[in-house]
Amino acid sequence: MKILLIEDEIGIANFLQQGLEEEGYTVLVANDGKKGLELALAQTVNIILLDWMLPKITGIEVCKAIRKANSTTPIIFLTAKDTVQETIEGLKAGANDYIKKPFSFEELLERIKIHFRNQTQPEILKLGSIKIDLAQYLVSVNGIEVNLTQREFELLRYLVQNKGKVCTRTQIIEDVWDIHFEYDTGVIDVFMNAIRKKLNLNKDEDLIKTIRGVGYIAND
Repeated sequence: MKILLIEDEIGIANFLQQGLEEEGYTVLVANDGKKGLELALAQTVNIILLDWMLPKITGIEVCKAIRKANSTTPIIFLTAKDTVQETIEGLKAGANDYIKKPFSFEELLERIKIHFRNQTQPEILKLGSIKIDLAQYLVSVNGIEVNLTQREFELLRYLVQNKGKVCTRTQIIEDVWDIHFEYDTGVIDVFMNAIRKKLNLNKDEDLIKTIRGVGYIAND
């Protein structure tokens, strides 16, 4: 497994690179945002560890550029920023996870392992006439491509990966948005309405049913 580490603090970068390589990972290192973005777009990596405050190009800008290039590689922000608004800003930029400095190396390893496990899922998911191509980041209905935003894609993927199980709004906020504090889960309904409209699903009799007051369940 290959990890791209984008971190401008040389001491931290060297420490993490050594520790991760001792765990058996291949680690590419970039010490500024510009070089990190170039490597992210040129190399095939399994996870990107991205510092927020970087010279030349900020971590937020790097994250947005990676997502704009349609890359679905998991991105974990490594940052001293920890306000609610900053967390939301990072997630909106396309990050999958967020770990606050200073952090323990063991905690980082666990986060990395979780994202690696998620990558072992089948590359093609199906729900009725809906097909989700995880490798190409594409969704189609009866062979016709449907354009979803990144958050809509992640929400749909989560529900289909948990097909047959009721996914509560709290679970979705924590697992898809990666928000672990009190948050208005009503935002999920907004995204679900958009997904249903784009996929031409009926709210009352569709493949993704609303469990009133609880959450959603996907079923063929």
